[in-house]
Amino acid sequence: MRVLLTNDDGVDAEGLACLERIARSLSDDVWTVAPQEEQSGKGRGITLTEPLRVNRLDERRYAVTGTPTDCVVLAVNDILPGRPDLVLSGVNRGHNVGEDCSYSGTVAGALQGMAFGIRSIALSQSLERFHDEVTAHWETAEVYAPAIIRRLLDQRWAEGVVMNLNFPARAPDDVTEIEVTRQGFRREGEMHAVKRTDLRGRDYFWMSFRGTKQDHAPGTDLRAMDDGKISVTPLHIDLTHRESVHELKGVLGGVPPR
Repeated sequence: MRVLLTNDDGVDAEGLACLERIARSLSDDVWTVAPQEEQSGKGRGITLTEPLRVNRLDERRYAVTGTPTDCVVLAVNDILPGRPDLVLSGVNRGHNVGEDCSYSGTVAGALQGMAFGIRSIALSQSLERFHDEVTAHWETAEVYAPAIIRRLLDQRWAEGVVMNLNFPARAPDDVTEIEVTRQGFRREGEMHAVKRTDLRGRDYFWMSFRGTKQDHAPGTDLRAMDDGKISVTPLHIDLTHRESVHELKGVLGGVPPR
């Protein structure tokens, strides 16, 4: 099995080193093509207005001056000697649950693998608090991910689906359960801009998250993180709200209104 690894935290990230160890427990044909610099929050962004540079770090390890999506496109089409059988994206520092999935570069890397018809999995390790001084429990993802991935690969996947794995902010022995979840949604928006002033007296803004405690619905990826469970969520890129399609057909079908 040929395995392609990418991430959005950058080629030097601890989580990518963790993912490489996970992948090598599954296969001896492991390739890493990851962003040169951190690309968190870039979602499915692609680089269109400037050239992409590829830096070969080792025989099967490359850094790209672009996004996770760029990395997977280049890896599949130009870098690897043959098509990968599996794409693993992560392990992200911090979970990717709820609406995070829509702008996560980690999830985007997996989605691009899926777009090529390759089974793809995003992996993220939750944190007690998103701050540089907080050390992630990388050992939790490393202990549990290989067996979960093997079991997922033994199953049939629906077309267009990627698997989103999130590991709780707990040591391995404190994790007691894995749950197949649905994507949740926070009742209160977490994202906001912090206004600051630079040394010349000019205002600037820094995007941030409030981190407010919320009561999330049972069965969601958000609730699983709250409860210290491993979350497995099948995701797909189809954003169509099918119920609305059915309702609107009776209003807007046929000759266009004027």
